[in-house]
Amino acid sequence: MKKIFIHNARIVNEGRTYAGSVLIAGDKIAAVHEGASPIPDDADIVIDASGKYLLPGVIDDQVHFREPGLTYKGDIESESRAAVAGGVTSFMDMPNTKPQTTTIENLEWKFERAAEVSRANYSFFIGGTNTNYGQLLLADRTRVPGIKLFLGSSTGNMLVDNQEALERIFGSTGMLIAIHAEEESIIKRNIAYYTGKYGTDLDISFHSKIRSEEACYVSSSKAVDLATRMNARLHILHLSTEKELSLLSSAPLKEKKITGEVCVHHLWFYDGDYALFGNRIKWNPAIKTENDRLALRNAINDNIIDIVATDHAPHLLSEKEGNCLTAASGGPLVQHSLTVMLELAWEGKFTYEKVVEKMCHNPADLFRIDRRGYVRPGYYADLVLVDPAKSWTVSKENILYKCGWSPFEGYTFHHAVWKTFVNGELAYDDGVVNDAVRGRELKYNPE
Repeated sequence: MKKIFIHNARIVNEGRTYAGSVLIAGDKIAAVHEGASPIPDDADIVIDASGKYLLPGVIDDQVHFREPGLTYKGDIESESRAAVAGGVTSFMDMPNTKPQTTTIENLEWKFERAAEVSRANYSFFIGGTNTNYGQLLLADRTRVPGIKLFLGSSTGNMLVDNQEALERIFGSTGMLIAIHAEEESIIKRNIAYYTGKYGTDLDISFHSKIRSEEACYVSSSKAVDLATRMNARLHILHLSTEKELSLLSSAPLKEKKITGEVCVHHLWFYDGDYALFGNRIKWNPAIKTENDRLALRNAINDNIIDIVATDHAPHLLSEKEGNCLTAASGGPLVQHSLTVMLELAWEGKFTYEKVVEKMCHNPADLFRIDRRGYVRPGYYADLVLVDPAKSWTVSKENILYKCGWSPFEGYTFHHAVWKTFVNGELAYDDGVVNDAVRGRELKYNPE
């Protein structure tokens, strides 16, 4: 059993930052020491982490790695390589692929494919539809994080709009339900209004007017009402408006049945950035106002929002061309999400401890993941070493996404991921991905 000793690190974990060291034995953390600690005589590898932060590996609860069927944009291999380069050691992939992950057969195919090629730990949501209730009941809750429902149409056209089907899914599957919440009727009404007034060649500034605050709030509030009535666990993905925050509470996470996620792009960009970035920052839900961005940031600090993730959804740049109605929605983020959040911490928007809580601890707790998300003895050694003194600029040369671009190109960040460990193996080392490493399937501890 290979032993790796990381010493002289600044460990950020469970609300504290302290000097210490970590001993990895095989795939798990064997010991965590606070303060000075002698180097074990039997350590095979010793890493001096002086000046570096040691964090738990990031768990991203919402990615679209595009496999199967859309692999010209990205695939499990390419995007998991980008993930470990960004300190993301575990991911949960969404079902809007081709074919859609709405059957047990298609779900199993993804698990088998990830075991072959993923550099990070992996998991997959099963998608709900108007007609696949029987398949949902067959899902193994120790292997599947939950059911993904699109309550507004987005990439993949998996809209679930049958009330009877929704009530059956919320009422009797017994699984966490994660939702994309945008009210389809309001989106269609807004499209009709703006195209009737300005024509069909609408620029990107209309995107947040069409996929509006109202569209988000109405859909989210309906889901909250249904989940409350059915006593279901509801997780609202990629919150984008201040108004939706009124649907959530600041209670301790373990007491919540209704939880919320925000994505890094809604924390970084606002609608004033459309003029500079254009369709590169077109997402569903849309980037909203500066007030919305501020409210989302505050909701992280106030524990109203529980998780920070990416909604990583690569498209070719050619697919991002066109107008507000025709350009693809979504963009690549997983290589840069931790760096973005640390940058915001560097700017004083969050603490480093809060970043770790929302990106590492809370995903593990909310989804009840087995022994991940913390720097604790006995837990899997998913760890990230970050250099807080290394400035670097995002460029074509250091982007690992298969699509080859990033909305952060040209930006200089003030933190860099130095090393990433996945199950005790060094998956990324100072600019180089270890392609021999394979992640493992996440396991869950359902009630």
